Amino acid sequence: MNKLELEGKWNQVKGAFKQKYGEWFDNDQVLAEGKFDEIIGKLQEKTGKTKEELEDEVRNWK
Repeated sequence: MNKLELEGKWNQVKGAFKQKYGEWFDNDQVLAEGKFDEIIGKLQEKTGKTKEELEDEVRNWK
């Protein structure tokens, strides 16, 4: 899955992702604007997960 496909998937699951991880973002506008790479980077710092693990989570979100 390429970056554009991941971003498209991200747009589909943004609300649920925000519910799960939203407390880690001091600026909700980051989530609202869909800055995918910035969000993944912040989540890597907060969760200790790799970029690939987080991308898989987005990809497989139900």
